[in-house]
Amino acid sequence: MFVIPFPHINPYIIKFGELGITWYSLSYVFGIILGWQYCNYLIKKSNSPVTIKLMDEFITWIIIAIIAGGRLGHVMLYEPLHFLTHPIEIFQTYKGGMSFHGGFAGVGIAVFIFCKKYKVKFFDLSDLLAVGAPIGLGLGRVANFINGELYGSVTTMPWGVVFPGGGDLPRHPSQLYEALTEGLLLLVVMSYFAFKNEYYLRKGFLTGVFVAGYAISRFVCEIFRIPDFEFMGLSAGQLYSVPMFVIGVWFVVNAKYQKTSYVSVLARRSNLRRS
Repeated sequence: MFVIPFPHINPYIIKFGELGITWYSLSYVFGIILGWQYCNYLIKKSNSPVTIKLMDEFITWIIIAIIAGGRLGHVMLYEPLHFLTHPIEIFQTYKGGMSFHGGFAGVGIAVFIFCKKYKVKFFDLSDLLAVGAPIGLGLGRVANFINGELYGSVTTMPWGVVFPGGGDLPRHPSQLYEALTEGLLLLVVMSYFAFKNEYYLRKGFLTGVFVAGYAISRFVCEIFRIPDFEFMGLSAGQLYSVPMFVIGVWFVVNAKYQKTSYVSVLARRSNLRRS
């Protein structure tokens, strides 16, 4: 049977004892920087009430929200008993263990507080972030693949990979499935709506598409991934994605009662250039 050997890329770029710079941490850095710059590009192309200065201010908030929310989410949603007996390990983020759903909640809280402080509408900022967020998601999943973690179930497909710690049988590279769906595909979809579909662009629509789109992508990819735990036939990732999907659909439905979003200006300008 044909199998693809694992590339065995060192997770550490530079290492000093137990500490070092990893591909995983670098994926966060570049994901945030590239997403930030994409959001600034969207601001320049539109009449957004969120200025570049405000976006630059928010980057510090989002870094803290992602790290704190992602780590606490992993602790509470996936391994509460372990961290209850080993509380010092909560702060050992260099050993891995971040939850998207926790990071999502952390960013949502940060957006709410930031908008209250700077008197910005919630969806004005969240719609902007929704377009750039898939960049970081895709890079993070590629880093998961490099780490040889979160791999999938055994497969007979020709692209199966033999992962270290996963036995001698090829497995689904579920990290790459997620990189393609949660990252690349979702980025294309979000950019498509931001630039080409003015009719749909009401405040909250892009936020809803992102939230629901991620939930669908994660739910499907979890079919091929070894679950952390299962409840009523659903993996942990699927279970936590269900309320996300409901929230996303609610945002989309509610969007038709909202004012036209500033990002519709992007679509209008794009249509004018093509005509």
